[in-house]
Amino acid sequence: MKPAISSTRWLDRIERAGNALPHPVTLFAMALGLVMVLSQVAAWAGWSVRKPAGAAGEGELVQARGLLESDGLWWLLSHLVDNFMQFPPLGLVLVAMLGIGVAERSGLLPALLARLLRLTPRALLAPMVVLLGILSSVTLDAGYVVLPPLAAILFHAAGRSPLAGLAAAFAGVSAGFSANLVITALDPLLAGLTEAGARILDPDYAVAVTANWWLMIVSTLVLALLGWWVTARVVEPRQAGVELAGAHVSRADDDVGADPGRGLRHAGFIFGVTLALVLAAVLVPGAPLHGEGENFARWVEAMVPLLLILFLLPGLAYGFAAGTLNSNHDVAQMLSATIAALAPYIVLAFVAAQFIEAFNYSQLGLLLAITGGQWLASLAVPAPVLAVGFILIAMLANLFIGSASAKYAFLAPVFVPMLMQAGLSPELTQAAYRIGDSVTNIITPLNPYWVIVLAFVQRWRPEAGIGTLMALMLPYAIAFAVVWPLLLAVWVALGIPPGPGAPVILG
Repeated sequence: MKPAISSTRWLDRIERAGNALPHPVTLFAMALGLVMVLSQVAAWAGWSVRKPAGAAGEGELVQARGLLESDGLWWLLSHLVDNFMQFPPLGLVLVAMLGIGVAERSGLLPALLARLLRLTPRALLAPMVVLLGILSSVTLDAGYVVLPPLAAILFHAAGRSPLAGLAAAFAGVSAGFSANLVITALDPLLAGLTEAGARILDPDYAVAVTANWWLMIVSTLVLALLGWWVTARVVEPRQAGVELAGAHVSRADDDVGADPGRGLRHAGFIFGVTLALVLAAVLVPGAPLHGEGENFARWVEAMVPLLLILFLLPGLAYGFAAGTLNSNHDVAQMLSATIAALAPYIVLAFVAAQFIEAFNYSQLGLLLAITGGQWLASLAVPAPVLAVGFILIAMLANLFIGSASAKYAFLAPVFVPMLMQAGLSPELTQAAYRIGDSVTNIITPLNPYWVIVLAFVQRWRPEAGIGTLMALMLPYAIAFAVVWPLLLAVWVALGIPPGPGAPVILG
């Protein structure tokens, strides 16, 4: 299929330029050094701002903290190990990949994917992958670890570019993170911050958890179709003919054992029993995963261990039934091989963790977010233009602060009441923030899961660098950044409530 864009040479230039940079490990080390210098310059210059009214610690002075002075260097040295051990994706990746690794290396995933390929039309692989990526936000961050490598294997087994499948999954998981067909953990978190901002002007204003539900349902479907289009017309044609070092990665024709049919039957039985036990643990009162009230979704906090169990046990059942596993020694060997394959990621995670935590310690991201918000608030522009400007500020802030709640905690008290005065509802402001916070997730190395996806890319292209991943994901970021705000604009123009009972314009 020919690309819809007459030329994608600009992406080739971005990839070449990015890959001409030093190795990602070296690049993150250089970035750490740059943050140390800039933070010290900012500290010497006395850069500081006060937290906006309504924010946690209202009126508190935020000052740049230098990393080259005594306290900063002591912090960096004393937290070197903690920064690495507490790097959010590290434990998630290692634990989840143990289960996925056994399922893959035992032959379960290749055999299962071969069956799925016979049932799924080739043309529907991309939209299915993007949609599953968007829906994975209900499991918090587990989608980052599970879907990209599985999508790559699925595309590879279908004779398509595995990098296109990986990119489609990452776009859905990360750029579409705020959308979903159901209410996720993000909804109550943002609703609480929006309500706090709204009460600066109206002490009785209440924001429902479902404030953006209708808009997010439609966004999910629109983004799935848009991701499909970008994958089929831009990303996949670029990958045609690219040489891949994927011989060590599972394929549909890999060794799946002497009796894959028997293996799949045993794996299906074990999966069914395991899933039934998990559901009982979630639904039965008093069970370990049962929650009520505010802790209703208690099981979500155990999602990564559950993923380990749901992949590991069927993988073991398949291996022993199909003949790819013969003893406990084989199992231990598979687990060791899985961790060994993650060695490049572990090294990258160590350096990336130091850079991200040093950036947070310096307060540079927070200073940029508050200063940018105050600057935009000072502009005398019409409300619709201001709303678009707020989306742009959220996009920009997302390049420097990965946490959705951390950014919104400081932006909401500024923009929610300001846009209320301009006539836009707090619910609509929250929707605008969700859009800006999502679309640039896939192009910022400050997203802690970005290095995970880069490691997955390097399984297929060992020479790949930051430029390869940036060129893969930029088409999605640009498309989402154009279409999603347009969807919001149409929504406002038609006066459709963003969620049940949520107004668009204040009366």
